[in-house]
Amino acid sequence: MQYYPQLNRRIFTMKLKYIPLLLAFSAQLCPAQQEWRNPLDFPLLLAGNCGELRPNHFHGGIDMKTQGVVGKAVHAVQKGYVSRISVSPWGYGNALYLTHPDGTTTVYGHLDRFAPKIADYLWTKQHEQEQFAVNLYLQPEQIPVEEDEIVAYSGNTGSSGGPHVHFEIRDTETEELIDPLPYYMHLIKDTRAPKILGLLVCPLDGKGIVNGKTKKQEIKVTHDAKGKPVVQARIEAWGNIGLAIRANDYMNETGNIYGVKETILKEDDEVIFRAYIDRFGFDENRFVNSLTDYALWSKRRIFYMKCFVEPGNRLRFLESRNRGIISIDEERPYHFTFLLKDAYGNQTRMQLTIIGKKQSIPEADTEGTELFHWHSTNLFGARGIRMKIPRGNLYTDLNFAYRSREEEGRLSAVHILHNEPVPLHRQADLSLRILKDTVPNKSQYGIVQWKGQRRSWIGGTYRKGWMDAKIRELGTYTVAADTVAPKITPLNSSGWMTKGTLQFRLSDNLSGVDTYKGTIDGKFVLFRMSNKSVITCRLKEENLPRGKHRLHLFVTDACGNRSEYDYAFTW
Repeated sequence: MQYYPQLNRRIFTMKLKYIPLLLAFSAQLCPAQQEWRNPLDFPLLLAGNCGELRPNHFHGGIDMKTQGVVGKAVHAVQKGYVSRISVSPWGYGNALYLTHPDGTTTVYGHLDRFAPKIADYLWTKQHEQEQFAVNLYLQPEQIPVEEDEIVAYSGNTGSSGGPHVHFEIRDTETEELIDPLPYYMHLIKDTRAPKILGLLVCPLDGKGIVNGKTKKQEIKVTHDAKGKPVVQARIEAWGNIGLAIRANDYMNETGNIYGVKETILKEDDEVIFRAYIDRFGFDENRFVNSLTDYALWSKRRIFYMKCFVEPGNRLRFLESRNRGIISIDEERPYHFTFLLKDAYGNQTRMQLTIIGKKQSIPEADTEGTELFHWHSTNLFGARGIRMKIPRGNLYTDLNFAYRSREEEGRLSAVHILHNEPVPLHRQADLSLRILKDTVPNKSQYGIVQWKGQRRSWIGGTYRKGWMDAKIRELGTYTVAADTVAPKITPLNSSGWMTKGTLQFRLSDNLSGVDTYKGTIDGKFVLFRMSNKSVITCRLKEENLPRGKHRLHLFVTDACGNRSEYDYAFTW
């Protein structure tokens, strides 16, 4: 099949031009969005919306506020059955999955506890498997539920920053995430428009220049008396550039910030970029690292969303002309419009003028670098390091810069993989040579990543004086050894018997707590773990007879170092 780029561009431009008309027409043909029951018993307010930009992922649902407390009843929004129960000290914490006849599955995360029939089933399975963290899949006939039925109680478990219920809707067959907000718009008031907070102008390496510089530039956005965003700075550019914006959305009656539903960039009257986030798959989550400026997120924890598409970005909800890249090749004003919309139609518009001014564009600085192609497998080797980045892990070409240094007391050299953080879509293979291979137990070696003064354990496998591991970004890496066992610290032990609970904090110096297990009189007992690595055993739930007992607790870290704790008590 022959490819005609000019014809294809014209066809795509026509498609973009008529998108608003097609959307309006389809809205007339389709029935109104179904309205579902509020999972809670009080007015609905959100702490987060679907599609928000998050580290390494898009927020997959809506976060329902629970009046600042835990223990609020959570209802099934439709009839169906419990298809999955997930328990973890991290992520969604206590999570419940209900599958419904209409082809959807609803998810309720960060729960405090489950309804009795679900809790009993969970307790039995945890004791059968002899562990707290479980992932249980059920058949339709095992635990059916009715619409309105109380299935759980709200909490603050897992990686939660405060009491709320994380609520998702998934396509049962594909497991794609569907924005739940259209099902609950009738319960939530929103008359507030998104707000643009910043602008980033990004010259393409070796192909563009802005205000005499080839580096990306942050441009201040102010607001006039009516709240309209304004760019007052003069921007002069030449060649190929991209634009990125920082923005938040807002709702009535809360001070929370949200992600923007729809972002459109126009050059004159032509749409050159559009992002409309309403549905996505789990396999698309890490593309958020290509959609946003990853280096700025890593350094300053702010999200700039690119209004251009890197060649390795495969997000389905993006539409663009020429990947959103702007060509400034005439000495004249170029006029652009940003249009941001929320799910309720509230919108913000910002005009931007870029002056085309012919400037000399320096060639990309490639000295001391190696070109990595985004569409190829890339191999790199130097003294004490081997790296393989499989095809499909870079989002754009990279002039890879490498340096290393040796530091006293290190088991290997410190390897700096590029001069700023670069995300990998899945992972790369990294091997580092150990300079001082003196640890007898080779399983205690591991690769660590440094971010400033903070280190995180990557781990890996020992191989004849080398450590092999998988990494998710280019950064700073070295080899360390964890020879120290985890620490078991009793908490509030004076009140254990009066409260009927045993409580400990588990900690580790480097590789992290990996497993733990508690027994009383040699029989497994359940210790629940919080996201602060605090474990708690409720004695009344373990059906202990009155009398003398002995607790035995053991904990291991990721390197196999083991600690034990014994405690004799009378119950």
